Amino acid sequence: MTDLTTHPNVFNHMAETVGNTPLVKLNSVVDDLPCQIYAKVEFFNPGGSVKDRIGWAIVEDAEKSGRLKPGGTIIESTSGNTGVGLAIAAAIKGYKTIFVMADKQSQEKVQTLRAYGAQVFVTPTAVEPEDPRSYYSVAKRLVEETPNAVLANQYHNQVNPDAHYVTSGPEIWDQTGGKITHYIAGMGTGGTITGTGRYLKEKNPNIQIVGVDPYGSILYDLHQGNEGVAENYLTEGVGEDFLPTTLDLSVVDEIVRIGDKDSFLMTRRLTREEGMFVGGSCGFAVAGAVAYAKQKNLGKDDVVVVILPDSGARYLGKIFNDDWMREQGFIPPLRDVNSALAIDIHNAKADSTVYTVECDTPIADVVTMMKEHDVSQIPVIDQHGHLQGMVSEVTLLSHIVSAEGGYAKDEPVRNVVDPDPTLVDPDTSLDALMKVFNEKQVVIISSEQHIEGILTKIDMLDFLSSNL
Repeated sequence: MTDLTTHPNVFNHMAETVGNTPLVKLNSVVDDLPCQIYAKVEFFNPGGSVKDRIGWAIVEDAEKSGRLKPGGTIIESTSGNTGVGLAIAAAIKGYKTIFVMADKQSQEKVQTLRAYGAQVFVTPTAVEPEDPRSYYSVAKRLVEETPNAVLANQYHNQVNPDAHYVTSGPEIWDQTGGKITHYIAGMGTGGTITGTGRYLKEKNPNIQIVGVDPYGSILYDLHQGNEGVAENYLTEGVGEDFLPTTLDLSVVDEIVRIGDKDSFLMTRRLTREEGMFVGGSCGFAVAGAVAYAKQKNLGKDDVVVVILPDSGARYLGKIFNDDWMREQGFIPPLRDVNSALAIDIHNAKADSTVYTVECDTPIADVVTMMKEHDVSQIPVIDQHGHLQGMVSEVTLLSHIVSAEGGYAKDEPVRNVVDPDPTLVDPDTSLDALMKVFNEKQVVIISSEQHIEGILTKIDMLDFLSSNL
């Protein structure tokens, strides 16, 4: 029989596909920083998160130690991702799984674990770790009550950081060619930052290991030598109200703190600007990396690697749900459509950037700009930023076709500008705009000759169809 597994991209089972995730350069969300920031994109793992790295290792260790026997049950308190990593291993090896989750975790995570055949218990978030209702306590009780059961114990199982020492650390060192200067990661159990940090420090003690902690967690305070008081926060999978023994704070050089709003807004930016469909702890980590880079004035020779732990698929009902984001106060509430003003409609556009050209800009460059940004008209300004008129693709086409003796590419756009475009104030009402658009195709929103926005009929249609 032919053994196809000799091919490097053919595997015996899903656990063999864990790791070797790509390192991807961040661009748009860090475009004002001189340093290089690369994302270690962990949703490429089969279970969609960095926690796949520890699931198989924890199960194999439990088997070798004799604690987990055939037909046994794996139990764990998890924010969801570790559960998936364990569930994959359990499915392959034939074990049952029971997971305990806090009620702040997304419903998608609960449904994902149940899809793997796991039994899931949901417990309250706002209780102390020692409370019998906490997800730590419930998991321990279930182990005691379930025959032939083991607790994966990711918060105190040294297999957790060890798995990152032998996988994540070497991968990052190899992918950066040893040029990494800063490693940044969110902290929960601490296994990722501890194991990876230890490996990188052994390779180069000068590499800075930077943790990111949410406001409401006590890990930042503990690193500062203070006790800290835990408070509620919404970002999942990071921060703690106690110190896991899998987190070695001596490995961590510095910790930055990030709030829920910054985490979730950056998560949405990563998806919409970088094409990375990631979860809240990813936006959290990148927001921390950006804040740290600015604080430390990192330069062009600095190479930063930040861990993106999981996929956005498990947060569709929250972070990527505008209604939920509005309820939490993270994005502005919707105005009554009928009370919307011109500037509101402009700001609601997917791309509200206003592209302009100066009067002396060559027509050829204007045409290129229209193609690059997919716009059909561009306001023309003088050197002081004052509006001089509008140029459209229709007038440009007509001018180029009718030009006698051929078209001069360096001809300035001032020769084809419409000096009398339709202008409206930022506070022009929806009703007034509708009357204008009965006759006009496009309007410029301006205030004292300065351009604040531009609207077309299709912008109006998009706004109304999205909000009615």
